[in-house]
Amino acid sequence: MTPKPATEKPATSAPASRAPLAPRRVVITGVGAVTPIGHTASAFWTAVQKGSCGIAPIAAYDTGEQAAKLAAEVHLDTTTLVPPQEARRMDRFTVLALIAAKEALSDSGITAENTNLERADVLVGSGIGGLSTTMREHSRGLARGFDRISPFYIPLTIPNMAAGRIAIETGFKGDCSCTVTACASSSHAVGEALRHVRHGYADVVLTGGAEACVVPLAMGGFTSMQALHTGTDPARASIPFDLERSGFVLGEGAALLVLEELTHALERGATIYAEVSGFGATCDAYHITAPDPTGDGGARAMAAALHDAGLSPDAIDYINAHGTSTPLNDAGETRAIKTVFGRDTTVPVSSTKSMTGHLLGAAGATEALICALAVRDGFIPATINYRVPDPVCDLDVVPNEGRRVALRHALTSSLGFGGHNATLILSRYDGC
Repeated sequence: MTPKPATEKPATSAPASRAPLAPRRVVITGVGAVTPIGHTASAFWTAVQKGSCGIAPIAAYDTGEQAAKLAAEVHLDTTTLVPPQEARRMDRFTVLALIAAKEALSDSGITAENTNLERADVLVGSGIGGLSTTMREHSRGLARGFDRISPFYIPLTIPNMAAGRIAIETGFKGDCSCTVTACASSSHAVGEALRHVRHGYADVVLTGGAEACVVPLAMGGFTSMQALHTGTDPARASIPFDLERSGFVLGEGAALLVLEELTHALERGATIYAEVSGFGATCDAYHITAPDPTGDGGARAMAAALHDAGLSPDAIDYINAHGTSTPLNDAGETRAIKTVFGRDTTVPVSSTKSMTGHLLGAAGATEALICALAVRDGFIPATINYRVPDPVCDLDVVPNEGRRVALRHALTSSLGFGGHNATLILSRYDGC
């Protein structure tokens, strides 16, 4: 990350103007990812197109006494990317976020010379934060006394620390915040980043999400609520929309995007991946974990995103579904899609969680990245390992093989515990 140095100003200098302007177009100019199927954005996209599966027996700890045996882990030596002395002061979710942020920023070409860093924001979501640190320090407290746990315990675990660390590394001095809306966290982050740039509060935003909760406490918690798949066959574990689906598979990772005002991007000759054209957010106001079975909240979020983008439903060429592989989610999401797109809709709907597992707070940004690259390259990812059709989920789920087809607009939805719904629309940028 190179932009950090900034010209010093007198303490009495006025802050950068934050007055709202007329709505502006917002594009993606940098991408970064660390996922179970690829440790860079380009490697991840190649794996998505191949239909790779990142689900395997858990390697991080002994699962002998727990029912859940599978997860989608990131097997990466992070010490080559974040110095160990620094990593010791970060939870794993922050380390993954920082790696993805470094890639995205380098990819974007943003520097202190071509961007006012006081108008550069950081918005990064996480659903849970530093759970592995909490487990470790709790054990240390029981053994040594709780007044002798790490002095870094609190800053390691709080979910906003990924955003804070990224800001420290980049020198971005605009708004720095964190959205925590469970599995919709990073979709909300990207959506709010869109609004920041569109309405003139920032010119650039590093946004996305990170999660790293493949630990016994999280696995036990999700298992006890009967949300996790507990089988041992990776090919029949995360199977969204399949009649035999029985729960999600926990994953970990991070995805970061650089959102930038279009004119600002063009003036510095940036590469543009896609345009972020719409965002909608709603609440089910129904249950702490279960989605509204009617799909009403998800449908309203999709409709709001379409309205925000100025598009009709028939303009959407591909939907990347939340598609968790739980009986309730996939059925309710099917109803939501049909509410907006029609009972007999033929729009392709796939769930890439069949490849990555469920990245919780990082899922939305990861899937927004997929949609951005899908519209750029004209490729619809598959729902892999799909075998048994479910009449309740009678959509075109793009079974097992992706498709090469020109795409103009892609929609991605995220649904979080607590009833949080967020939808993003990514559009192909054609230079006009």
